[in-house]
Amino acid sequence: MVDAIVSPLVEQLISFVAKEIKQQVKLVIGVEKEVKGITSHLRAIRAVLDDAEEKQVKDEAVRLWLGRLKYASYDIEDVLDEWITARHKLQIEGGADDNALVAPHKKKKVCFCFPASCFGFRKEEFGLKQVFPRHDIAVKVKEINEALHDIAAQKDMFDLVKSGNKSSERPRRVQSTSLIDEEEICGRVGERNELLSKLLCESSEQQKGLHIISIVGMGGIGKTTLAQLACNHVEVKRKFDKLLWVCVSDPFEQFRVAKAIAEALGIPSSNLGEFQSLLKLISESITGKRFLLVLDDVWDGDCIKWEPFYLCLKNGLHGSKILVTTRKKSVASMMGSTDTDIITVMELTEEECWSLFKRLAFFGPSINDCEKLEQIGRRIAGKFKGLPLAAKTIGSLMRSKQIEEEWERISNSDLWRVEEMEKGVLSSLLLSYNDLPSKVKICFSYCAVFPKNYNIKKDELLTLWMAQGYLSAKQNKEMETIGEEYFSILASRSFFQEFEKSYDNRIIECKMHDIVHDFARFVSQNECFSMEINGSEEPNTINSLDEKVRHLMLIIGREASFRVPICRVKRIRSLLIDNSRTSCSYFNGEILEELFRESTSLRALDFWGSYDVSPFWTLKIPRNIEKLVHLRYLNLSCQNIRKLPETLCELYNLEKLYITRCLYLEELPEGIGKLINMKHLLNYRTDSLRYMPVGIGRLTGLRTLDEFHVIRGGGVDGRKACWFESLKNLKHLQVCGIRRLGDVSDVGEAKRLELDKKKYLSCLRLSFDEKEQGGERRKNEDDQLLLEALQPPPDLKELEIRFYRGNTVFPNWLMSLTNLRSLVLYGCENCEQLPPLGKLQSLEKLSLTIMRSVKRVGDECLGIESDHHDSSSSSSVIDAFPKLKSLTISSMLELEEWDYGITRTGNTVINIMPRLSSLTIARCPKLKALPDHIHQTTTLKELRIWACELLGKHYRGGTEKTGLKYHTFPTS
Repeated sequence: MVDAIVSPLVEQLISFVAKEIKQQVKLVIGVEKEVKGITSHLRAIRAVLDDAEEKQVKDEAVRLWLGRLKYASYDIEDVLDEWITARHKLQIEGGADDNALVAPHKKKKVCFCFPASCFGFRKEEFGLKQVFPRHDIAVKVKEINEALHDIAAQKDMFDLVKSGNKSSERPRRVQSTSLIDEEEICGRVGERNELLSKLLCESSEQQKGLHIISIVGMGGIGKTTLAQLACNHVEVKRKFDKLLWVCVSDPFEQFRVAKAIAEALGIPSSNLGEFQSLLKLISESITGKRFLLVLDDVWDGDCIKWEPFYLCLKNGLHGSKILVTTRKKSVASMMGSTDTDIITVMELTEEECWSLFKRLAFFGPSINDCEKLEQIGRRIAGKFKGLPLAAKTIGSLMRSKQIEEEWERISNSDLWRVEEMEKGVLSSLLLSYNDLPSKVKICFSYCAVFPKNYNIKKDELLTLWMAQGYLSAKQNKEMETIGEEYFSILASRSFFQEFEKSYDNRIIECKMHDIVHDFARFVSQNECFSMEINGSEEPNTINSLDEKVRHLMLIIGREASFRVPICRVKRIRSLLIDNSRTSCSYFNGEILEELFRESTSLRALDFWGSYDVSPFWTLKIPRNIEKLVHLRYLNLSCQNIRKLPETLCELYNLEKLYITRCLYLEELPEGIGKLINMKHLLNYRTDSLRYMPVGIGRLTGLRTLDEFHVIRGGGVDGRKACWFESLKNLKHLQVCGIRRLGDVSDVGEAKRLELDKKKYLSCLRLSFDEKEQGGERRKNEDDQLLLEALQPPPDLKELEIRFYRGNTVFPNWLMSLTNLRSLVLYGCENCEQLPPLGKLQSLEKLSLTIMRSVKRVGDECLGIESDHHDSSSSSSVIDAFPKLKSLTISSMLELEEWDYGITRTGNTVINIMPRLSSLTIARCPKLKALPDHIHQTTTLKELRIWACELLGKHYRGGTEKTGLKYHTFPTS
């Protein structure tokens, strides 16, 4: 894991210093020798890191050495970051043109490399600029070199082997066999029956190649046990002529696996020669025989490596099968299993875990001892959360402990000791962990910052990884894409569970198994810490925080009556404060000022407030926020902030600024254009913003701009404000919202914006707002022309239109959005008829809200003409809304009828919403009934009816559809 920090540091040092040497003006003087020393030490250390990572599990001295190395690496990161930031600041504020710079002891007017007005500050402010060397950075570099010299010297004490010279003696799992005592198994009835069904069913004659079945699940879940149960079933033994069991494990060695298959076939060991001759012997031995080959614990699914085996095994009798157990679904797929042939093994129930634990833990003690320890034992068993290997391992451990105090110690321990667990759960997790790339390892360990059973938001997690520098951009890959890949790797290894998904099947949230969480804390060496603050009794907890803590999460309860001295942990890199449970902000200006002064290593600062924060309490962000030079992610959402300080624009490394639901924020800093690394400005529901500062147009790297506020007249200096068409410069936008379109007086402005040329744009939100300045309503025709001019790119995925006053929401470009997945129409009060949305072939989510002129939804919405005729004589089917999964109809106060008169035209049958799974109807008081196709569908899983008096009466008795989650809510 430390390698994920060291390796990028080496590359960054070499790259940056090479560029710095070429600069005419040196910011840091006299450190060339020290920088070379640091680079040399890091290279030497990097060569032995793989061996050190493995030895640290059992060797405390190695673990402490790696800790020292990690903290020294953090110091190098900080100093290098300061150096790079100082260079960026010089470029932005006028020192980028080296020909205009002079030696530090001279004073001369400095030219700007960019027009200063583009960043929102005045050129005269920096007209005279003297460049001073950064002696503070030079001192830190020398100190770090001395510390790293000692660390590099210490490595020789541990006999660490260089990566290139290391033998293949990787710790392997105990070799598995097909033997099992069925009386020791708890649960698994459903999975066992499913597996037996697949093994015993006859393969069709059309099926080509071997039938490959895979069992997938996390380490310790019981995959091998399930395979053993199947192999020992009497019907399986009767069906197959040969039952072959091979423990593949990692690393995958072709000769060893071939030899194991040959031995299972009874081939004499004297005949086991070269790999090719082995395959030939195997092929001859299985000819004319129906066999079942179990490949247990497969990690490497490389098709090229497995192809020789498949070729030699194809001589078996038709109906032969291969059963694979693996932790990775991707391996199962690569091995040749289809989705229907993959069995995912889930956790045991708590009672099954207890039964397994009890059988092992209470083997031997007297009945009285068992009764005395049972209550503690049940608490221990509750920590397994369904992992049978954990139950077996700890059950075996507790068998040797018959004193109540020993049981209590195990029960109360958050992190079980390695010495007691290494041959069980921890070793199984270590196998999965050690198989991860180093950068994914550090991403996993960071997850320990969240408390147990916490709903981890995937996007937030990726942002935090990004802020810590764990996601290095590669070629044309965005950091977010790399983060998605890392998350998928961890999810596929079962480090995450309990996924919550969006309408389009994307993972939104997940959790970590408690034991996996304990393991994450172990590998992070307590760098990550979380605590919940509920009362006045907890200051001692925070005071006892280890100085090693680098990532801290605090959850503020409603009863919290003291303020945690956060600044005690001075080198903290992440501070996440969940203040959503209370309406009182946890912070004030004094606390923040101290935080900004002391915790200058922060990369991520998140203090999301409460949705119901009092408007009478204002949070003032101190000016010394500029000290957080390393900050990449700042979340001030749901805080009552009126203004952000100009000094925030000194945070040149800031990549993501989150100010969602800062309802009273009136303006953004004028110098925002200096934030050249900004990629995401999340300012949804910043309702009080009067304008966007002119510097916004210079943030050409922006991917997200939740709300661009069109300039509203009345007291706004036109020189400060960014004009609507300036959005044209933001070519990389992926998510864009535009508010107060009602204040656009010239349709030509919208055309010059050229939205349709923004090829990366996937989400567009257009809000005309309810009234223009002065309270007068705009003409309906004006909105229609403006909407027509705002044509998005054809690949748009999500579209939202709010407070549009045209008579129809049907611009010419709407039907050209063939990839549109989500459409929201909100507050379109003058629209009397819905557009033909049924034609949108990719639409999965549709929301219609506050469309008060719509009285009927009928055939016009399907987009199918009643006189449509199929030229062929045979019958056919047309799908309207072919992919729609989620439909919400809300606050349609005049809607009386929802029905389709056309269900067939000529020989063509019209299939309406064939995939609809979720339907919500709310505040539609005049709607009497749902259309027939809703009653007939078999796909609907969830139906909600809320505040619909007539409809509620009709459906209050429920529905006979099985598997349907049905809810009705009262009118008031």
